[in-house]
Amino acid sequence: MKNLAIVLVSGGMDSCVTTAIAKQTFEVAFLHLNYGQRTESREFRAFHNIADYYDVGKRLIVNIDYLKQIGGSSLTDSSIKIPRRSLSNQTPAEIPSSYVPFRNTHIIAIAVSWAEVIGAEKIFIGAVEEDSSGYPDCRKSYYEAYNKLIEVGTKPETHIEIVTPVIDMKKSEIVRKGIELEAPLHLTWSCYGNSDLACGECDSCLLRLRGFREAGVEDPIGYVRPDG
Repeated sequence: MKNLAIVLVSGGMDSCVTTAIAKQTFEVAFLHLNYGQRTESREFRAFHNIADYYDVGKRLIVNIDYLKQIGGSSLTDSSIKIPRRSLSNQTPAEIPSSYVPFRNTHIIAIAVSWAEVIGAEKIFIGAVEEDSSGYPDCRKSYYEAYNKLIEVGTKPETHIEIVTPVIDMKKSEIVRKGIELEAPLHLTWSCYGNSDLACGECDSCLLRLRGFREAGVEDPIGYVRPDG
């Protein structure tokens, strides 16, 4: 019998491929976060579609929409425009407005609590550092620090580790890995602004489209403007 791992599943491509990687070794439980994001209803549908595809029985959906009340991100505050620009115009040190302040810390803390209860030994997250929007809570140094926090902040007999299998991959490599592992990329949703056809202009769409283009594969979802 396989050991248990929790996978943090937003419904996007990176978390879907991370699921496919985790499934090779572990039985998985799925955790999804509603933090008041614009496209939550569409992400929620993608989450359940991916869970159904992998026949995942253990599913936890957590509402922490206080992040919307806190604000500070174009994903949660409709008065802030979602970045719609060429990735080439973004400097490496620039943090886009789509960054949700300290979001991953909240969701991982919930995952650690759940892991202690259900006996999961790994927490998989599809964070990407190398080829990403540049969020500070997607860096390897962040996860190394968080693993130390888990070690000192849980019961002595508890051994839980955050695993980031795609953190060093380019988007094209993530696409190829997903195809290799037969991940259901057609069920995923990455767009920050739309819930019907992806906009093709936000940072997330642009990164995704570039990844499929560089992988030489057609993206299976529909776009209003697939010209990233």
